[in-house]
This record gives sequence, C-alpha cells and structure tokens, in this order.
Amino acid sequence: MSSGQPSDVFRPDIPSPARMYDYYLGGKDHYPADREAAEKVIGAMPGGLIRTAARQNRRFLGRAVRYLAAEAGIRQFLDIGAGLPTMGSVHEIAKGVAPESRIVYVDNDPIVLAHGREMLQGVDQAVIVQHDLREPEKILGDEWLRRTLDLDRPVAVLLVAVLHFLADEEDPRRVIDTLLAPLPSGSHLVVSHATADSFPELDEAIRVYRKATENAYNRTRDEVAALLDGLQLVEPGLVWLPQWHPDADTGLVDDPGRSVCYAAIARKP
Repeated sequence: MSSGQPSDVFRPDIPSPARMYDYYLGGKDHYPADREAAEKVIGAMPGGLIRTAARQNRRFLGRAVRYLAAEAGIRQFLDIGAGLPTMGSVHEIAKGVAPESRIVYVDNDPIVLAHGREMLQGVDQAVIVQHDLREPEKILGDEWLRRTLDLDRPVAVLLVAVLHFLADEEDPRRVIDTLLAPLPSGSHLVVSHATADSFPELDEAIRVYRKATENAYNRTRDEVAALLDGLQLVEPGLVWLPQWHPDADTGLVDDPGRSVCYAAIARKP
C-alpha cells in the first residue's frame, strides 16, 4: 500500500544521507557520489567505527519496536526519516508481534519513496508518504497518515538517526512538541542522535554532509536530554545505543561509546 504521491527530482550526483547510511550498512542502493562522501566520513574516524555505529542504530530500532509492540502495547508506528528498506523494517517487527499493527513511514528522499512503495506492496495498513521532518504539521495532516493511524489512540513516533539533521535554528524541540501535541497519553517517542562526546573527531567527520542533501549536527548528552524534557523516560533512560535493553545480538556492551549515538524511548504522560 502506498500514497502514490510524486517524488522530487532525483539527483544521484549529490550525496544523500539515506544512501550513505545504506552504504555504511553494506547495502546496494547508493551511487558514486554517496560512496565517495561515505568513505570520507569513514576515513575520518577510527577503523570500523562508522559502520559499527550504523549497525548499532539499526539494532536499536529493532529492539525499540519489539519493546513497544510486545511490552508497551503500541499498535501504531510513525517512522519519520525511515531511510532505505532493509531487513527488520518497522512493519516486519511490529506485525511479527501484533499483525494488526499500523505503520506510516515518512521520508523526503525520492529513492527511499520508490523502494518503500515497492516494499509495501500487499502489506496491510502500512504506507509511505513524502514529507520533511521540518514540517511536522504537514506530516500530521497527510491524508494517507490520517487514513492509516487513529491519532486518538497511542502512537509511537520514531525519530531514529534523523534529529541530527536539524540545525538548532530549525528548532528540533518544536518539531517534537508539534508531533506529539495531538497524540494521547501513552504515546511514545523513540530517539537516537549522533554525538561527538566519545569521539571528538566526529565533529570534523560530519562536515562531509555539508555537500550532501542534508547537513548534520552532533549534540552533547545534555543537549539531547533537553529535547526530551517533560517526557517520561523508559528505563534505562538516555544512554549509548547498545546500553538500551541489550540482547544477545547487541554488541559493544563493553565499549558503548563506539556507537557515537545516544538513544532513548520516552512516554508522553
């Protein structure tokens, strides 16, 4: 099921964060410009760190969705900045726990939209729509989102590895507040966010994104925590990616700062 909305003009000559992330994960949906930019980021950091961080983000997403579906009873998921589809997508995990789960993916990358529509063919109550995180009102007002999600019932809003593409002047806290405002108590927010707290070199490495379709911005733990102020953090709170409900497949438990990302799930009171 898809929205059928038109995509923006495709520019393979400009690096895309979604396609760079796909490259970090070892995917195949990227172009020379993406690979060149991604290799610059990889080369600016200690060996293997960027690819490790990308895998940690993906594993956290899986653990978060399983927790929300199995333990928090969430049946509606809004995944913004969804990225290119890969194994263990939100609808696969959520519907594996509760087949009645409803999922809306949101992205502004035309390649993500094309692949997402193909992936969701024949999947009940799962759609992908084209919007930008910077315009949360348009996301919430989307016709296909409104057809798929009941905003009078709890929704999990997933902002995994996407808030660090918003500059401070774009007011990421306002974006979060706007997304959560119409949702009832018991809704949840899932966040992961890049940081240079463990590896200061990351501040220089992400300058590569200045020539991509989106710039990137590291934030400190205190800055990420401020984005979650007023919400009820699920234990263990705001931690390194591999420290959030680790399982046998997590990895990095002994050196969690190598994930260069903080993670949290927070509940709307």
